[in-house]
Amino acid sequence: MFKFEANSLCNNSLFKSGTITRMHETSKRLYEAAAALRDVRDPSSVARLIGASPQTLKNWESRGVSNQGMFDAERVIGCRAAWIRTGEGPMTADESTTVDENITQYLPKDYRRVVEYDPENDNYIEIKKVKLKLSAGITGFAIEPEGDQGRPIVFRKEWFRKNGYIPEKLIALGVKGESMEPTMSDGDTVVVNTGDIALKDGETYAINYDGEDIIKRLVKDYGRWFLVSDNPDQKRYHRQECTGATCIVVGRVIVLQRENF
Repeated sequence: MFKFEANSLCNNSLFKSGTITRMHETSKRLYEAAAALRDVRDPSSVARLIGASPQTLKNWESRGVSNQGMFDAERVIGCRAAWIRTGEGPMTADESTTVDENITQYLPKDYRRVVEYDPENDNYIEIKKVKLKLSAGITGFAIEPEGDQGRPIVFRKEWFRKNGYIPEKLIALGVKGESMEPTMSDGDTVVVNTGDIALKDGETYAINYDGEDIIKRLVKDYGRWFLVSDNPDQKRYHRQECTGATCIVVGRVIVLQRENF
């Protein structure tokens, strides 16, 4: 198998040995697959190949490749999304390789290996898409069914057990606006674990911001927490401090389901 080495890519300063050492393992595998299967060897070319921005790939180098990015790589490059995610098994699919059924909810509607959801199958649990009913300064919240349910978001019971999730604590919400582009877009769906409200630097959360439900990344800076947008237009989507009763965490985002890519 092709081995990821500093001199296997172009002489870009991004790939100095120190940078590679710090790079997230999923990004290493993405670059390895691009070089081995498509002979594409620099970050800008890899970004163009999978339809992402160079800044997105740079973000992945520290945070890890997004689930959508893994599936885009599988579709365009030919490597397995599950291999990028875990490094286990072969780089490319063969007849003995099966799709990772714990992550099939990320796949687009027309993806040919989607595992069809059977509501009569007790091995699966469906998460309903809802709307939040919030009040400014109030920690609790109410939910109501989303009018357009779209695709059901389902997981195997084993997925809940392995991750320690309680099904009743998970809700699915629609993403609104462009503040989290390119990570997530208007109309995408996220699954939120309302049982996890402990703040973690760099993680994404559903927030009750003065009575409005928003999706933002929380970043800690000099002991203070800030709501940060992924959109590079920081003049339009500038960061805001998360403090007091105006900023209440609803739960941590654990799954992103994209509709357009």
